[in-house]
Parts: sequence; structure tokens; C-alpha cells
Amino acid sequence: MSLPPQVPSPNGQAPSPWRARLLGSVALSLVVVALVTYFTFDWRAFVEALHEVNPLLLTLGIGTLGLRVLFGAWRLHYVSHRHLTLRAGVRCQLVWDFSSNITPSAIGGGPFAALFIARDQRLPIGEATAILLFAILLDQLFFAFTIILILVALPFLPVLPSALGTVGGGTFLLYLGLALGWVAFFAYTTFFRPELLERLARRILRFRRLRRFRERVIQELLSLQARTRLIRSQPLGFFLKGFLLTAAAWISRHLLLVFLVWSVYPEAEAILVFLRTLAMTLGSVVLPTPGGSGGVEGLYVLFIGPLMPRHFVAPTLLLWRLLSYYVFIGIGLFLTGHHMQRSLRRRRRLRPTPEPAQES
Repeated sequence: MSLPPQVPSPNGQAPSPWRARLLGSVALSLVVVALVTYFTFDWRAFVEALHEVNPLLLTLGIGTLGLRVLFGAWRLHYVSHRHLTLRAGVRCQLVWDFSSNITPSAIGGGPFAALFIARDQRLPIGEATAILLFAILLDQLFFAFTIILILVALPFLPVLPSALGTVGGGTFLLYLGLALGWVAFFAYTTFFRPELLERLARRILRFRRLRRFRERVIQELLSLQARTRLIRSQPLGFFLKGFLLTAAAWISRHLLLVFLVWSVYPEAEAILVFLRTLAMTLGSVVLPTPGGSGGVEGLYVLFIGPLMPRHFVAPTLLLWRLLSYYVFIGIGLFLTGHHMQRSLRRRRRLRPTPEPAQES
């Protein structure tokens, strides 16, 4: 789950530098993958098992990447009331995925994505942020549905790995309850009482060290209230279709791992893999590293590792991170670099040419 997007500053400056975070997160992810490989990988057993890999299921897993981006782009196209074309929605969704991978999971890539949408489509920052806010609200509602689904499935399937133990399992359930409460609060304030956020912020900002942020935070909250009024004015059918597109995008994202595991180990219970993938995604939200790097790999070993032979843990982990993480970082770097070059060319064209000096 991600917090509501912070609005970029009025002067159009991007959020804080991300290059160091990007290199650090990729390096941390690769280090953890290397450690998992060292402790779990058996080359001989892996080579023998390669003959049983199902190429069709592996291809279907790779195909979920396209569905993930397509449904995400369709959702942005839809919630923007078609102000974003489907092609622009694809670009913006890819940049959103990229920015989510270079920021902590609890913050998400909303600020960077909102700025990119505004500049790419030449929209006001407020309108671009409203689009992202509505999309994030739909994400929160899907996460609430996910939490309820996990809680309902717990008596029937071992959704939480036994390695968590009683204390770890209880802590995770408490976390799910708190997360569900946060989603309920976020939805309630968005739909019914947006002024509650302002009251809460005013109380928090009474602390001496936070007073210097008071004016800016209150200004952003007042702007947020205006956008939530726009969201509340939408008909029920608009929310329903937006939620269905959100669910399709997230389910496609989770099915990638299901197909990867299934392709190398047909005996794996697909429903259990899917539910554990949902739980793992929820657990990764609290990770402080950009894109959850390092921690996500550990969660994979904890949640998904016991569902397959030991020698497949490292290869499937590496392939999963390659397709769900490294690929989107590469695409995002290309798109943002291309966008920056295009912006520079546009500025050069608009820059007035100096008049030639007149001879005396």
C-alpha cells in the first residue's frame, strides 16, 4: 500500500535525487539474491529438473507483464476521463512502476508519476495529482479486499508460512488489521470527511520542530480536499469499472509468480501460491528500502520457498525479480531519459534567439 501522493512543488522541481537510491536498491537486491543462491542452489539437481520445465506456463507468466501494464494504462486512461490516451497511459504506468521501485514502498512512486504525467501531457499539476490520487484510492480498496480474502482463507489454507511461528504469525495478523484500519480511514476521509486530515495535521504540526512545515502542509491539504470533492462527485459505475481495472492489473501482477512456480514445479498448489503472493505483497509495504529491495527477496524465501524444491528457489527468485523489478527499472530509465531530452529540445526551441549586435 502506498500513501497518498505528495504534490510536487509549484516550481516543477522533481522529488529528491534518486540515482543513489536506484543503484543502492539494485545492488542490495542482487546481494540478497546471491546469498539465497549460495545457501539453496544445487546445480546438479537444477540441471536434472530443467527437463520438466513447462515452456507454455513460463510463456504465460511472461505474458502477464503485458497485461499488467495494459490494465494499468487502461485504468489511467479511464480515471482521467480519457484526457490521457491509452498510449500515454502506458508511458505513465511504466514510469509509475519505475518510480515505485526507487522509493520506499510505503511512499510509492506517486509524486514522480504525477510530475511525469503533468509534463508529458502538459496538464496542471493539480489535475495530474487528482488522477494519481484516484488511482491510489482504488489501489487501497483492492488491498482491503486482499486483506479480507487472506483472513477468510486462513482457516482453510496455510497462507502464512509455519516459519513465522506463533509470535510472527500473530504480529502479521495484527499488521493486517492495522492496514485494513488505515484503508478504512483513508477511504472514509476521502469520501466523507476530508477535513479530518486537516484537523489531524494541524494538531501534529503544533510540535515545535514541525511548525516550519505548517504553511505548506495546510496548503496541500486544502488542495487535497478540493480534489476529493471531485472524486466524490463521480457516479457509482465509474468507481466500479475503475476498481475492476485495478483488480485486473494487480491480479496480472500476482499471476506472474504463480506461473513461474507452476512452470518449474507442477505439483505446486496454484491457489496457495497466489494467496501467499498476496500476503507477501502486503508484507513488503512496510519495508524501508526503495522498492522493498533486499526485504522482498527475503520474504520470497519465507513465503514461496517452502512451496517448491530447494534448488528452484534461487532461479525462480532471480527470474521473478528480473521480470517484475529490473525490467521496469530499465524501461523507466529509458522513458524518463527520453522525456528529459524532449523537454530540453522544447526549451531550446522556445528560448528567444539573441538579436545580432548593430554596427556603430
